Amino acid sequence: MKAVLSKVTGGPDALVVEDIPAPVAGPGQALISVKAVGVNFPDVLMIEDKYQSRPPRPFSPGGELSGVIKAVGEGVTNVKVGDRVLANTGWGGMAEEVALPANRLWHIPDSMPHDEAAAFILTYGTSFHALKHRGRVKAGESLLVLGAAGGVGLAAVELGKAMGMRVVAACSSQEKVDLAIKHGADEGVVYGRGPFDRDAQKQLSELFKSKAGPGGFDVIYDAVGGDYAEPALRTIAWEGRYLVIGFAAGEIPKIPLNLTLLKGCEIVGVFWGTWAAKDPEAFAQSVKDLLDLYAAGKIKPHVSERFPLEKGADAIAHLASRKAMGKVVVTVD
Repeated sequence: MKAVLSKVTGGPDALVVEDIPAPVAGPGQALISVKAVGVNFPDVLMIEDKYQSRPPRPFSPGGELSGVIKAVGEGVTNVKVGDRVLANTGWGGMAEEVALPANRLWHIPDSMPHDEAAAFILTYGTSFHALKHRGRVKAGESLLVLGAAGGVGLAAVELGKAMGMRVVAACSSQEKVDLAIKHGADEGVVYGRGPFDRDAQKQLSELFKSKAGPGGFDVIYDAVGGDYAEPALRTIAWEGRYLVIGFAAGEIPKIPLNLTLLKGCEIVGVFWGTWAAKDPEAFAQSVKDLLDLYAAGKIKPHVSERFPLEKGADAIAHLASRKAMGKVVVTVD
C-alpha cells in the first residue's frame, strides 16, 4: 500500500510517497480502509521535530482520518466490517490503510461525507474542550477568536455561537473575516502581518478594543501567539479567560504577568490530546455532544482544499503557508 512518509527531519519537501507493507488488525484493533485525512498544524511541526510528540521514523503524518472498517481483530465488538468511522490518530493517517485500537474509533452518521468526517474530531474536539472545559464559557459572554478562519478557529466561532456567545473573529484578511461571519461570527476585524514593534502592538490592541465593548472580552481564544498575544490580552475583561491553543505565528509569546494581576484574569493552557487520554469518559461524551451538534446543523466543517494522497506534502505546505481557510483534507481513493 502507499503512504506519505517522513524519513528525515525537514519540511514538506522532505516527505516521500512509498509502498510499504499493509498493516494487519491485531487483538483489539480494527483495520481501516482510509478515505480522507485531515491536515492540521501539528503535522507541520511534527515533521520538523518541533512538536511535543516525536514519533520514531519513518512515520506518516496525519492526526485524524475517516474510512471504512476492512477487518477487525480478536475481541473487537464495537465496530464491524463495513462500518464508516472517524479516528484521531496523533500521526500515521496518510496511508491507504491504518490499523488502530478499536476503542479510538467513532461511528459517523450516514449523512456525514468522509472529507467532513476527517476534518471533524481534532478541530472541533480542541475548540469544544477549550471553550467548555477550560474556558467555562456562558451564554451572553463575549469571545475573541484569533486566527478565526483556520481549522480550530472556525470551529471555535461555530461552537461559541452554539453556546450563546457574542463572537468577534480576528483574521489576516477580509476574505477570512467574511468566511468567519458566514459561519456565525457577529463581527470581524482584520489584523496585519507581524512581527510588530511596540507602536504597532498598541495599534493592534486598540483595534481589538474597538470590537470588545466597554467591559472587554470575557474569553480570548488564541491559536496564533507571537506578537498578537499581548495586544489581545490587554483587551480581556475582569476575570476573563485567555485560552492558549497554539502558535501559528511561529513564535511563543512572552506575556507581562502584571496584566494578569491588573485584569484578575486567567491564562489557561489547552492541550486536547493529553486531556483526551487522561479523561476518556469526558472525551467520549464530548465526541457525542459534537456529533449531536453536527446532526442539529449547528456545526459543519468547512473543507476548503482537497489533495490526493500523492500530494500529501503539498497539503501540509499549503497549511503551513497560513493561506488556508477552514480545513485542508487529503483524499484517498
